Amino acid sequence: MSLNKVMLIGNVGADPEVRYLESNPQNPTAAVKVATIRLATTERYRDRNGEPHENTEWHSVVVWRNNADVAEKFVHKGSQIYIEGKLRTRQWTDQTGAKRYTTEVVADVLQLLGKRPEGEAAPGGQPGYQGGYAAAPAAAAPAPASSAPVGPAPVAPSAPVAPAAPAPAPVSPDYNGPVPAAEPSDDLPF
Repeated sequence: MSLNKVMLIGNVGADPEVRYLESNPQNPTAAVKVATIRLATTERYRDRNGEPHENTEWHSVVVWRNNADVAEKFVHKGSQIYIEGKLRTRQWTDQTGAKRYTTEVVADVLQLLGKRPEGEAAPGGQPGYQGGYAAAPAAAAPAPASSAPVGPAPVAPSAPVAPAAPAPAPVSPDYNGPVPAAEPSDDLPF
C-alpha cells in the first residue's frame, strides 16, 4: 500500500503564473489552463531557552483547469489558501543541457481562506458574504427565508460534531420533586 497526499495552509508569495497548453492539435482553441503558485508555510517554535524561531518552507504548487481559473481570478500575493494534492517530481533539461529535477505539489483542492479584499466578488457570485470562501463552490442555492447570518465556508475536513444536549424541561414552581439534570447521568439501570 502507498499514499501520496499533501495538505498545506500558507500564504502566497507572488501572483500565480498562468499558462495555456494545447491539449488537442485538431482543436487549437481548446487550450488547458495551468497555474503555478509559490506558497510559504511557516513553522513557529521556541527553543530550550524560550527564544522564538521561525522556519519558512516554500512550495511550488500546480493547479489545473477550473482551479487554475480560480487561482487566476482570486489568488494574489499575500492570499492565504488551503491546498490538498500530491507530490510529483519532474525531470527536465536546462539551457546548458544539464538534467534538473523539480518537486512540486499537484493540487486537487484549492480553497481560499481569510477575508476577501474589498470590492471582490466571491466565487459563485455570493453577494454580501463576509467570511472565508471556497474555491470550488457548489451550485448556488436560494437563500433561506430566515434572517440568520451566513457563516464562513469550512476550511478543512474536521471531526464529526456531537449533537447538542437537550435543554432541561421547565419545572413548575409548586413542584416538590427532584430537579431534572441538564445532562443525562451515567447511572443507567442496566
